[in-house]
Amino acid sequence: MAGEEGAVAAVPVVAAETPAALLGEKMDPDTALQLVLRKSLAHGGVARGLHEAAKAIEKHSAHLCVLAEDCDQPDYVKLVKALCADHNCNLLTVPAAKTLGEWVGLCKIDSEGKARKVVGCSCVVVKDYGEESEALHVLREHLKSH
Repeated sequence: MAGEEGAVAAVPVVAAETPAALLGEKMDPDTALQLVLRKSLAHGGVARGLHEAAKAIEKHSAHLCVLAEDCDQPDYVKLVKALCADHNCNLLTVPAAKTLGEWVGLCKIDSEGKARKVVGCSCVVVKDYGEESEALHVLREHLKSH
């Protein structure tokens, strides 16, 4: 049984080395954002949707706001941008609401590990980054440069 436990322990180590290998390369801001959103989702620091996002921004508990570019309601976009500007919250945009919804867990994961039944999400606010990571540093540098 000790051999089996060693084999099982070896598999997560390989899986843990794969993201580290990716981190060794220059990480793009989209990948960094995806990793930061997953980390903050695991720590319960994500507000999804307009109502939760607006409450978090107005309470000054928002560190980062992410808005989908394909949102078809101009009033929605105008409100989120105005709230972020008034409360000095960083704002990033992503191309698709379905992608953003998948990144923040609004989907079902099938047995192969692929996302199914993805629900679109036009606005996400990060209230708690969780723990410090390389992706968070890349994202902060990207925010400083823009």
